[in-house]
Amino acid sequence: MGEISIKINIADRVYPLKVSMEEEEVIRRAAKVINERIKEYQENYAVRDKQDLLSMCVLHYATATLKAERKVMHEDTDVAEKVYQLDQLLTDFFSK
Repeated sequence: MGEISIKINIADRVYPLKVSMEEEEVIRRAAKVINERIKEYQENYAVRDKQDLLSMCVLHYATATLKAERKVMHEDTDVAEKVYQLDQLLTDFFSK
């Protein structure tokens, strides 16, 4: 599918983008989530500068991404260990 032109508003600034039709929904949702986080920070903290609010959002989402990556790596390691143990059990069972 081809690209479409959309306009995304983040922190009261409009960004024209060309995206694939498959990406459009995700990008619009991401912009909505960012704007909601900015609004939350404005309401809960004495921060009004958009740059500071955007920096707080970036820190929040970068931290969440790194935590999710660490969790996936840990779970992958656990799964690999369990597969190895299962392989050992099956090898022992079938070698008798």
